[in-house]
Amino acid sequence: MYTKVLIPLDGSMFAEKVLPFARILAGALKLPIELLEVVDISVVTAHIAADKARYIETIIAAAEQSSREYLDACSTSLSGFQVSCRVERGRPADVIIDQGAADEGTLIAMATHGRSGINRWMLGSVAEKVLRGTKNPLLLVRANNEEGLGDRAATIKSIVVPLDGSALAESVLPTVSAVAKALDVEIVLCRVFELAASAYYGKEDYLPNYDEMLRQLKVEVESYLAAEANGLQAAGLKASWVALEGSGAEEIIRYAHQHPEALVAMCTHGRSGVSRWVLGSVTEKVVRYSGNPVLVFHAS
Repeated sequence: MYTKVLIPLDGSMFAEKVLPFARILAGALKLPIELLEVVDISVVTAHIAADKARYIETIIAAAEQSSREYLDACSTSLSGFQVSCRVERGRPADVIIDQGAADEGTLIAMATHGRSGINRWMLGSVAEKVLRGTKNPLLLVRANNEEGLGDRAATIKSIVVPLDGSALAESVLPTVSAVAKALDVEIVLCRVFELAASAYYGKEDYLPNYDEMLRQLKVEVESYLAAEANGLQAAGLKASWVALEGSGAEEIIRYAHQHPEALVAMCTHGRSGVSRWVLGSVTEKVVRYSGNPVLVFHAS
């Protein structure tokens, strides 16, 4: 399934917020951990005065040494794990994506914002670039503030899996099942449903029975979820389901918020089958606004 956990850090407590959750998964799945910090040369050189240009290489080398010392210090909070540290030069997102691409079994685990301290990543940030550019599985944890260090305990008590009836969305289930079994937690399948906008386009001589249409849709959704949950239970897993009426991302976020110790696991796209999901998709909204950790699978 996975071969290692790659954790990009940037020296901030925000970025370290991912460490407790990475420890949980790495421990349960018995995976080695690699800590990565990227020295962005373009940022380093942008702050060097012209008369100091001849010292650029020395300054970069000092930044690399500082990064190595920082990662070594972080590794002490990961006692009991096989930990390696790596410092690279380049653009952070590009390096993270390349490091992951070298081994498709690498699980990249990172916080959704780091050094800048902004409330949430904006389009073009490192996390969103990685989210869009990598084909590796990705664990994203939203860091809300710098309160506390990365060695604080974390808990995962269930895995919430949003489905939409498509094979692509369901493709996460084998891996989720393995993770749930290793963590000994319940899988909660959920599906959000609402009448399509076209259902409200009535004709002068015909007014649809919206209540009946919604009831039928709910029955179909519940039947689908029950069948999927029964399949997981037959495989020896703890599984349940919940049908949520409303708008996709909002309902998923709301449900996860009510279960703060849940891990959300979902595919980057489902029914649409587009080659790359775009801003505004359900998965991206969940990643951006959910306070729960999100395990993202990139459907091919």
